[in-house]
Order: sequence, then structure tokens, then C-alpha cells
Amino acid sequence: MTRVAFRLQVKPEMLDEYVARHTPVPHDMLAEIAAAGRRNYSLFLAEGGVLIGYYETDDDEAAQAYLAASPVAARWEAQMAPFFVGLEGRPDQAATPLAEVFHLEDQLG
Repeated sequence: MTRVAFRLQVKPEMLDEYVARHTPVPHDMLAEIAAAGRRNYSLFLAEGGVLIGYYETDDDEAAQAYLAASPVAARWEAQMAPFFVGLEGRPDQAATPLAEVFHLEDQLG
């Protein structure tokens, strides 16, 4: 299993609308995320619009490819792209993963 975390910047003036769009996410998009093999997916919003995402997957390349080819994901990501600062392309494809430096279970095991 791979743990993936990423960071994006939501435009401060669009924070309320960004949250509203995720309350809830449309069912067809939720189904695509699951079908791609992503699970335990969360988004965290910090002050100033810093967005941290986290998910787990068995094959991140396959999950990325599945979502890149999905018309449902393409539609959703086109709707979400205007919310982000300095982002070129689809948010799900352009977000840069963060480097993991600590995981409790790895060190306990």
C-alpha cells in the first residue's frame, strides 16, 4: 500500500465555495475515486487556503491513469481547477505529492 499526501493552494476569496462544492461531492465522482483504487481519502483545509490531501492506494500510477481517462473525473476537475492558485492542468493530475518522513506503524513494525 502507498500513502500519498499532496498540497494545493485554494484562492482565499473562493474558500467558502470550495467547501460548499465538497459538501457533498457528487456520488458519481465518489464512485470514480473508489474505482480508481484510492481509499481513506481526506482533504484538510488550513488557514489561508492551504489544502492538504491524503489517500491510500495499492498502485498510484494506475489510479492516476484511471482518473485521467475518466470523463466523470475530467468534468469534476474542470469545475475545480479555477479554485486553485498557480495550478496548470487538472488538480488531480497536477498536484505534487509530499515526501513522507515519518509513519508510526512503519517505525513500530
